[in-house]
Amino acid sequence: QVQLVESGGGLVQAGGSLRLSCTTSGRTFSRFALGWFRQAPEKEREFVAAITWTGGSTVYADSVKGRFTISRDNAKNTAYLQMNSLKPEDTAVYYCATDRNVVYSPRSIESLYENWGQGTQVTVSS
Repeated sequence: QVQLVESGGGLVQAGGSLRLSCTTSGRTFSRFALGWFRQAPEKEREFVAAITWTGGSTVYADSVKGRFTISRDNAKNTAYLQMNSLKPEDTAVYYCATDRNVVYSPRSIESLYENWGQGTQVTVSS
């Protein structure tokens, strides 16, 4: 069982940056693709970005493309989400999760992921 813990959230002004981290103590972390999702108040959880287990392939939601960068360091059992040029509409609780299967292309469908963390709050003020 892989347990994920997100951190790095906070309050930032529009145009600012934050870097989220997703850390695990699970030995199998490096075998699976990892995704970041977010849920704003009164909205459904939505896909943000995903990365393969090698880090060689990534995919982004259109709303964050060009502003967010997903990466991972398997030696540290940690994945990152660098968020630049933040907007008020990026305000949400951000979650990381692992893909249920070993895949070679990152996927964006929520139901394909498991081992969800508790989330970290990101608030962007205008």
